[in-house]
Amino acid sequence: MTFVVRPGVVTGFLGPNGSGKSTTMRLVLGLDGPTVGTATVNGKRYREHAAPLHEVGALLEARSVHTGRSAYNHLLALAQTHGIGRRRVDELIDMVGLREVARKRAGKFSLGMGQRLGIAAALLGDPATLILDEPANGLDPEGIHWMRHLLKDLAAEGRTVFVSSHLMSEMALTAEHLIIIGRGRLIADISVADFVRQASGDRVRVRTPQPEQLRALLVRPQVVVESAQHGVLEVTGMTTEEIGEVAAANGVTLHELTPEEASLEQAFMELTREEVEYKATGTLATDSPEEAAA
Repeated sequence: MTFVVRPGVVTGFLGPNGSGKSTTMRLVLGLDGPTVGTATVNGKRYREHAAPLHEVGALLEARSVHTGRSAYNHLLALAQTHGIGRRRVDELIDMVGLREVARKRAGKFSLGMGQRLGIAAALLGDPATLILDEPANGLDPEGIHWMRHLLKDLAAEGRTVFVSSHLMSEMALTAEHLIIIGRGRLIADISVADFVRQASGDRVRVRTPQPEQLRALLVRPQVVVESAQHGVLEVTGMTTEEIGEVAAANGVTLHELTPEEASLEQAFMELTREEVEYKATGTLATDSPEEAAA
């Protein structure tokens, strides 16, 4: 698996459970050793950087903190390993919204508060590269909104932002580029816009008070017309321009003519359908009537 994460954009890292996302991030940071190959950040292996916190900020497991240490002292201890002053610690405590609980033990933090502390630790050295594994996990809606804009702002500053997530709706709003893996192999390296466009195909939603007349005019080889509700046609194989011209030429009134775009979730599910290792059956086992009666 080979890919490059570039500065200036938020790159989403997607894949089904068990595909290897967290392992890949651990390999990049030197926490796991690859059987073969290398992983570099800014041209060097992570351990070869003289001051790694200034090069790479990482959030892999927000709960990996000393539970008896306060949020402030956790950040201060990290800062002192790199000669970073208390002012930076104070700045980050305020940035992530933990001022009111900064002196409380991190072990009593909620999952969302732990995520905020992990983000502060990742930003401590003002790094050019950020590697974040599920940073929105446990955040409330306000926290997710804050996280989205933080990642975009960091990328806009020219930083490299590499973030994994299972929240497809959030990735659609946050990421510009995607790296998608399945079973430990790269299956897509593509912009969000192109990925969704490819999955959308050429399907058009048409709403008209004359559906049967329009259907008869549109049906031809390579064109499929379906209808899930009265007055609405789903047309595959023709563009909006072509449909509009046929309707206009034959006096058919149109109330809607919209290209249908797949969601990021739909595109992801379609691409990774054969890569999913853990599938639920969708049903629950129940006792037979005889067993229930017994």
